[in-house]
Amino acid sequence: MTDSIRVANAKGLYLKGIRDGKMVEALDKYTGDRYTQHSTGVRDGKEGFIEFFTPFLERNPVRDIQVLCTIEAGNFVFVHVYQSLNDGEAQWVTADIFDTDEDGKIVEHWDVIAAYKWPTVSGRSMVDGPTEIEDLEFTEANKTVVQGFIDNVLMAGRTDLVNDYISTEKYDQHNPEIADGLGAFSKHLGAVSKSGKTAHYVKVHRLLGQGNFVVAFSHVKQDENDWAVFDLFRLKGGKIVEHWDVQERIGPKETWNNSGKF
Repeated sequence: MTDSIRVANAKGLYLKGIRDGKMVEALDKYTGDRYTQHSTGVRDGKEGFIEFFTPFLERNPVRDIQVLCTIEAGNFVFVHVYQSLNDGEAQWVTADIFDTDEDGKIVEHWDVIAAYKWPTVSGRSMVDGPTEIEDLEFTEANKTVVQGFIDNVLMAGRTDLVNDYISTEKYDQHNPEIADGLGAFSKHLGAVSKSGKTAHYVKVHRLLGQGNFVVAFSHVKQDENDWAVFDLFRLKGGKIVEHWDVQERIGPKETWNNSGKF
């Protein structure tokens, strides 16, 4: 399937601007009349992008960057990305949302980045699995399922309702610490609760869906720390059947170079 202009621009900024190191060309081609930034280490604007990535490109001359999955929802584009730097010296998983203008040019950006971990408990990597968009007619219904799961299970703590949202037959897990299956996820929730640790979804800032994929960008409180979390879900038959996530602890406000993560 040919990428839409919005998806092509989001991919282009990553691949041409960062992977290929052609920052100025990419910014001129893919961004609009502003570039509001929420990656907290980067200042707003094209100048902030160049300022941040110039030393990054110098430190990392070998860059393997793969855009794995995209979701387009109105003006917004979500991308799930794997990065291997300097032949695997560092490996990262990133999740990004780009807002675009009426011409499809990028005008705002949010992201979360986490270290790639291997091996995982499930044997699935943080970045493998299906990516094909299907079931476009079920987009809104699938978004409703995910919203209900977050509201009732992750926010309200109603673990007794988890079967209403997650398939009892198939639940493929890409979180590196959790095994496949609904039973393993329920066990994980119980273990977190018994440990005395807190993990509370405070607010869902964006919920985007396209067919069988839905992504939520949330503020999560883990103990006393604030985290930005992307949860990517694949659904089939009205139930969640697969899950990926990317989690990043939010640093203190005095370290931000812009208005913040959200």
